[in-house]
Amino acid sequence: MNLLEFLWLFLKASLFSTGGLGNLPFLHQDLLALGWAAEADFLTALAVGQVSPGPTGLWSVSLGYLIYGLPGALLALLALTLPPLLVLGVQAVYNRLEGRPVVQNFTRGLSLGVIGLTLAVTFSLAQASVTDWRAALITGAALVAGLNRRVPVIVILAVGALAGWLFFR
Repeated sequence: MNLLEFLWLFLKASLFSTGGLGNLPFLHQDLLALGWAAEADFLTALAVGQVSPGPTGLWSVSLGYLIYGLPGALLALLALTLPPLLVLGVQAVYNRLEGRPVVQNFTRGLSLGVIGLTLAVTFSLAQASVTDWRAALITGAALVAGLNRRVPVIVILAVGALAGWLFFR
């Protein structure tokens, strides 16, 4: 595994995402294509990221660790912190241009593209993890509870884990 390429993949994903899970489609496509990660690595990293305190985007540090241990986690963390530093410089320029229609349309199009890619990766992950009607039932119930926004994520994960344990033991 080339460490510079590893750093570049995580940096590229961070640069072209809007935060949170925005880097998921880029990392999913690149790391699976290279054979460096499996679907299970993404599912584990996303679960760790959801139950861990802090920003949602830190799930990719867990992914870096799962792929390449401590050096992978440190490189993923470095790749996550460089883009915000670049944003400080870009913000000054953007403040001068933000009112222009071309800039507003570009931002709207970029956000829609990230949403589409995230939905495609979500579908791919669901196909890999939902293998029968019991898993589909747990996934559907978790989705409904998550869309409600009144149920804390930790409760959804705990109930889903309990249901999985009861159904699949």
